[in-house]
Amino acid sequence: MYRNIRDLREDADLTQKQMGEALHCSQQVYANYELGQRDIPTAVLIALAQFHHTSTDYILGLTEEKDPYPHKKCRHDAT
Repeated sequence: MYRNIRDLREDADLTQKQMGEALHCSQQVYANYELGQRDIPTAVLIALAQFHHTSTDYILGLTEEKDPYPHKKCRHDAT
């Protein structure tokens, strides 16, 4: 998982500082996510997936498919 978030960041040509800013955390906090020294909160995991246009499953290493899942329509969504 930690390698995946580093690879996604590097593929986007972003620094850890830029990712920290995008996630509203410090560069050090983000670096700790990449190093596996800090657990990634669910909200941050979702934000990472949305930012990189991928799925949380990809970030977690449960799939090698980078493409995100199609959005599911909710009952309250307009048709």
